Amino acid sequence: MAKQIGITGGIGVGKSIVCRIFQNLGIPIYDADSMAKKLMVEDEVLIQGIISEFGSESYSINGELNRSYLANVVFHDAEKVKILNHLVHPRVAKHYQNWVISNNKAPYLLKEAALLFESGGAKVLDEIIVVTAPLDVRINRVLQRDPHRDKNQILAIIEKQMSEEEKIKMSDHILQNDDSSLLIPQIMKLHEYFKKS
Repeated sequence: MAKQIGITGGIGVGKSIVCRIFQNLGIPIYDADSMAKKLMVEDEVLIQGIISEFGSESYSINGELNRSYLANVVFHDAEKVKILNHLVHPRVAKHYQNWVISNNKAPYLLKEAALLFESGGAKVLDEIIVVTAPLDVRINRVLQRDPHRDKNQILAIIEKQMSEEEKIKMSDHILQNDDSSLLIPQIMKLHEYFKKS
């Protein structure tokens, strides 16, 4: 079985760029957040679960997820967020296990997820990398990437996420992506370590 490594970190830390570098080194990446969005429109079990919990308005007539409706119904209600997560996370976990089997020839595998600890996904992984960056750097990155968000919205998202300190405590490796530490040498060091271990 290929070694399974988790990669996590809050909004704006730069998980995507880190994953792209690992991908260029030939390492398969499972992007759990993108896959969750994909499964919400492709996985029949998940679709039926969402409809029975949140109503048929959750999907348009042509089967597209009605994101604005779901956001209004779910995201201001912690209990409903929990229900949605309980529907989505097990389906992503099942899909991930099949992906691991089909990519088992790789030197190691990377699973990227913002909610790696919160979803319970970390439990099945061998080691965890957390990507970190100072708060002001994170805010600026998100403002550039998502012009539709303002600083208060970004801070509200950060507030809801597990703190960086907690993630660091629960992780095996830290990647500093603060725009002053060189990222590639840090990644190369981990790459060599994972290939040997």
